Amino acid sequence: MNQIRFEGRNAQFFSTLRARIDAYFTDNNIKSSGNWKLYSKTIILGLTLLALYVTLVFFTPATAVAVILCILLGVNFATIGFNVMHDGAHGSYSTKPWVNKMMAHSLNLMGGNAFFWNQKHNVAHHSFTNIEGADEDIDISPFMRVSSFQPKYWFHRFQHIYGLLLYCVTYLMWIFYQDFVKYFTGKVGDRDMKVKFTTIDHLTFWVTKLGYIAVFIGFPIYYVGLAPTLFGYTIVSMTTGFVIAVVFQLAHVVEDVTFVEKTSPVTSVEADWATHQIQTTANFGTKSKFLAWMLGGLNFQVEHHLFPKISHIHYPKLNQIVRETCEEFKITYKEFPTMLSAVHSHLLHLKHVGA
Repeated sequence: MNQIRFEGRNAQFFSTLRARIDAYFTDNNIKSSGNWKLYSKTIILGLTLLALYVTLVFFTPATAVAVILCILLGVNFATIGFNVMHDGAHGSYSTKPWVNKMMAHSLNLMGGNAFFWNQKHNVAHHSFTNIEGADEDIDISPFMRVSSFQPKYWFHRFQHIYGLLLYCVTYLMWIFYQDFVKYFTGKVGDRDMKVKFTTIDHLTFWVTKLGYIAVFIGFPIYYVGLAPTLFGYTIVSMTTGFVIAVVFQLAHVVEDVTFVEKTSPVTSVEADWATHQIQTTANFGTKSKFLAWMLGGLNFQVEHHLFPKISHIHYPKLNQIVRETCEEFKITYKEFPTMLSAVHSHLLHLKHVGA
């Protein structure tokens, strides 16, 4: 297995930043986990999911209305993932581990698997962001080329055109293909998973996968028929995939972020871990309260990558502290003023590396 080594020695930056973040919570006498803002959001999103599902399956609305509701259900899936599951998986939803675990497993209710998410996202992506062979989030080959270190094919010159459409199938690929590849190979990317499946994990995987299929495909087929179900499920899954993929791509696959080439037997990263996180990550639309609410603070990706165990509800307050500390240590802090400007940068990046 390829080893990855961070060569940078700028430890004072992160120790200084961590001390200032700790002081913020101490001085304001608040916990770094979620609070009523997150809990109320969870209730709202959960009730919205239930209302949309019941309406679509048991009340059979007109086709035009059903299409709109399916799109909203897809957005709701993604939003629950951004807010509830994501904080739970990082252990930042609550101070109680069992609550975090329960919220993390909301992913299983939506077709994913919390165990694999932890290995793929918390361990691989957060530890080795934008490093070839270790971060599966940038492994879209051969369909897309997101860094100059990846193989180039003739059709990549059009990826800035077809890329957004391709994102629509990522959710289906994730829950029906990639999870099963991890299950049968025990690998994330080219790296063995550090934690192995227990008997409970095996049971959870199969029970929740089959349960998801029963609830979101089987029951609807029984109540509304095969064709309407497949049509509606396609809309839901494509919407979910599009929203999730776009948000994560805007954080790490834009202009002027760093990608690291895989080398054997050791991949050396020039920066220290904290500086590498900033070099490979970008914020967008941080002034928008709507985006922060919908995306679970994932538009504050720099703050999230530096402090993943802090709930996203605190990121707007931490943003200024991180920016000022980066400026003090002369570390470039990337932030796009709007989500649209980040999308534009993402497409320009795809066009550049695909040319």
